[in-house]
Amino acid sequence: METTDATTDATTGVAIVGCGNIAQRYAADLAGYSEIELRGVQDVDPARAATLAAAHGVRAYPSLDELLADPGVSIVVNLTAHHAHYEVIRRCLEAGRHVHSEKPLALRYEEAAELVELAGRKGLRLGGAPATFLGEAQQTALKLLRENATGRLRLVYGEVNWGRIETWHPDPVGFYEVGPLFDVGVYPLTIVTTALGPARRVTAFASVVHPERTRLDGRPFTITTPDYVVANVEFDGGVLLRLTCDFYVPGHGTRQHGLEFHGDTGSLLLRSWHDFDSALEVAAFGEEPRPVEPLRPAYRGVEWGRAVRDLAAAVREGRPHRATGRQAAHVVEILCATRASYEQGRPVELTSVFEPPAPLDGYA
Repeated sequence: METTDATTDATTGVAIVGCGNIAQRYAADLAGYSEIELRGVQDVDPARAATLAAAHGVRAYPSLDELLADPGVSIVVNLTAHHAHYEVIRRCLEAGRHVHSEKPLALRYEEAAELVELAGRKGLRLGGAPATFLGEAQQTALKLLRENATGRLRLVYGEVNWGRIETWHPDPVGFYEVGPLFDVGVYPLTIVTTALGPARRVTAFASVVHPERTRLDGRPFTITTPDYVVANVEFDGGVLLRLTCDFYVPGHGTRQHGLEFHGDTGSLLLRSWHDFDSALEVAAFGEEPRPVEPLRPAYRGVEWGRAVRDLAAAVREGRPHRATGRQAAHVVEILCATRASYEQGRPVELTSVFEPPAPLDGYA
């Protein structure tokens, strides 16, 4: 395996590329794991890297090349902007490093598939966000589905009302360039494919609902990528997912949240596909929903480093990691097929496959 000797029985050396907003949360998690050594961070903005490095007493690498020259780094966590994911992941894999990347793995399925092939050829691990399926509420929901809590499953509703990015983010344009489908539609898609396996066909519609936007500093901008997408995703066995994504309706302004799994004998309702402590309910057909407690005490919010921790443990233990690049690439194929469907006005078939991840210990 073409890796550096940076993983021991006790610790794994990890470095972060991309020091934007989410990097602070990843770094805090990674620095708190006794079996992981956060060695340093790197960003195209040296001042931003220096600030994050100082907060954790680690090195700020001047460039990605210098990060990859550090023999103590076994895993690179890629938190760069959407458009940079493919190139950064490729360079890290070619340098012999395992990689965990924020979503999406790439903006084109061909690129995502290429990265999976490259990692396999070099004997490296490739992991991809989102990994909120590792949350306590989500793992409990997945276990209930495996135990046939809804009877024969037929319909899944996924709601992504993510609001107006410009009302809170200082640089919202990049989010609108990729749109809500690629930015946040990946979350419910990853959970649903974890539950059901690969999707087979997509039929979609999209529109620009609110084209004229204004930044926090008052500067206007115009969006052209659809800020509203509805997709019908078909799975083996006839299960249908209706996925709705938008950058318009705020989460607090709607009752449409999370994921709903509906079967012949009942329903399972997961209020948030994002938070590990999401409310979870089940309802027998014709009855009111009742709350279900997670099988283990739930982490409040999202533990961003959990998938990286699992990847590091999998390398040390010689077992498969759970948030795999192959599943992330399949999700990218769904995203690209959805875009092709709404642009061309026709259903689009899917071809890629992956092995759904194993449950966490205690949820089998």
